[in-house]
Formats: sequence, structure tokens, C-alpha cells
Amino acid sequence: MINYITLMLINLTAGLVLLASFVYEGFEHPNPKRWVPGFGMVGAIALSTGFHMIWHWPIRGSYNIAFGETTVLFGILFVGASLALALGWDLLTVAIYAFFAGVTAIVIGVRIIDLEMTRRPLISGLGFILTGLGGVCAAPALYWRTNRAFRLAGVGVLAIAAAIWAFTGYMAYWGHLEGSSNWVPPGMP
Repeated sequence: MINYITLMLINLTAGLVLLASFVYEGFEHPNPKRWVPGFGMVGAIALSTGFHMIWHWPIRGSYNIAFGETTVLFGILFVGASLALALGWDLLTVAIYAFFAGVTAIVIGVRIIDLEMTRRPLISGLGFILTGLGGVCAAPALYWRTNRAFRLAGVGVLAIAAAIWAFTGYMAYWGHLEGSSNWVPPGMP
């Protein structure tokens, strides 16, 4: 079994840290294009892993939906933000899309807790919920970009979500390395 949720989680962590940094200083920074490479890298990894997961279902059951589909939504948001910043476009349509992606993440987070999915359903569910709140609040953050208190609250939510995904991702790496240490590809002696 090929399991790259670890990569997806650490990519998500990096994306949330980049986004928190952007919200903290990016709106006011004289060169918003400096965020383009980071957002683009996060988006590329998220899209490639997310699409593979939703098309091939490499892991058991609805984890493919929860992690694969939300990763595609996350990835296209980062690619869209990267393009918008690179080309000087307004971020409003990206923020509107982020609202719907955010609601999806919140619903999935609540359902993960409800179904007790993952080894730590409360932590995973909260990670999805907080990440989703970041998306839901994207348009208000653009509108109130000069309201430092609102932006700092958003940075806090994104930082907590990043910490949850970092913990989850690095613990998954720890376990997956041991669990996969004896794996042999099919047809190989």
C-alpha cells in the first residue's frame, strides 16, 4: 500500500505557515510576489497528491475523500493565490472559493470526530475545523485587511492548525517508517 498522507500533512503545515505569514505581513508588504514561489510549491504538491488520492483510492475507505478531496481544494487555492499574486490580480475570487473549501473542511472535521476516524479523531477533526475557519474567514480578512486585531486572530487560528498538522504529520512519519520497513513491492522477492 502506498501511503503519502505524511507528505500531504507536512505540505499542509507549510502552506498554513506561509498563509499565516502572508496574513501577518503580506497585505502590507510592498512586494506581494515574494509569496508566489511558496504558494506555488504548496499548491503543486497538494494538487498532485490530492488528485492521485481521489482517482486511485490508495488507502482504506473514506480517508481518500477526507484527505484527498480537501487536499485538492487546498492545492487549487494555493495555485490560484500564487497566480493572482504573480499577475497582480485581486484575491477576492480566491477568497470566495476559500469560503466553500473552508466549509467543506469544517464539515469533514466534525464528521471525523463523529465517526472517530484516525488514531486521534479529536485532534484531526480540530485540524480540519481550524483550517476550514481560515478559508471561511479569507474574504473578511481581505475586506478588513487594515484591522490588525482581526488579522492577528486569523494568524493565531492558522498557526494552531499548522501545529496540529505538524504534530500529526511528524507522528505519522514516525509510525509509517516503522510500519513500512519490511514492505516489498508486488512481484519482488
